[in-house]
Amino acid sequence: MRWRRLWGGIGCIAGLGMGAQVQAAAATAYPTKPVRIVVGFTPGGGTDVAARILAQRLADTVKQSFVVENRPGASGAIGAELVMKSAPDGYTLSVGTTTTHSVVPQLVPNTPYHPVRDFASVMQIANSPLFLVVHPSTQIRTAADLIKIAKARPDQLNYGSGGVGTTPHMAGELFKLMSGMRMVMVPYKGEAPAIADLLGGQISLIFANLPVVLPHVVAGRLRGVGMTSAERVPGLTQYPTVAETGLPGYQAGTWFGLFAPAATPREVVLKLNADAVAALTQPDVRAKIATQGMFVVANSPDQFTEFVKAEYEKWGKVIKDANLRPS
Repeated sequence: MRWRRLWGGIGCIAGLGMGAQVQAAAATAYPTKPVRIVVGFTPGGGTDVAARILAQRLADTVKQSFVVENRPGASGAIGAELVMKSAPDGYTLSVGTTTTHSVVPQLVPNTPYHPVRDFASVMQIANSPLFLVVHPSTQIRTAADLIKIAKARPDQLNYGSGGVGTTPHMAGELFKLMSGMRMVMVPYKGEAPAIADLLGGQISLIFANLPVVLPHVVAGRLRGVGMTSAERVPGLTQYPTVAETGLPGYQAGTWFGLFAPAATPREVVLKLNADAVAALTQPDVRAKIATQGMFVVANSPDQFTEFVKAEYEKWGKVIKDANLRPS
């Protein structure tokens, strides 16, 4: 009986070892079938563009199909929930953003997922700074000018955004909190109509996604005040940052990251991360992403997890301090 128990124990240990080997082998072979990348927004936007660039190059790198599927709605939460509930096998992924993983879970009651607990963070794909721009008729040329004028005329300046909880909205709220001034956010059904009203002089300013608004600044139809990044944007160094022109420490922007369901095996996450890093760090891919006003990050799963936690805390504090409510 003692020998039978001993051999049984040895068999269990061997079985566990074999299981680990099989799991590792499966991760090495991954992917063996097409992979779905869910985007919670409509085609053509920044998240969709980042996902499609990554999917195409991943397909080239690992010789397997990566198919982008758009599931728009609820500020990206519909797509995120779909991935959260999918099989944790590495074959259903999502590209999440500042909105889906930092803002919506804290702004919208009963959001059905938590950005850290319910997802495995694979990699931060890229960052995209915003550009604070104003109508040329204003006297605003620096962040310091904006703060001074807004403090002299509380709640009289209007800034546009693509809606409550979007990155341009949150960037404005962070600016208000850090500077101690007051201005009114005007929500639009998307960034394009907000920019149209800014061009027409109906609103005074907007924190806009860089690729969308840069042509108007270059043409002189709008005035660039400052980039919301921590440092000047490569290739556009003639434009200072908001921090440089009057609000030290200010930083905001949109980030894009690759996520899998929480229980996805670590080996699969690491294999996926390695393949994605190899795909994104190629010079032509970096250049292609840069033309979209984005800058490749390509960090590790652990680094990305810590980044998501920090962003969740940062924007949660803004939501609380600004007493924001969903529209």
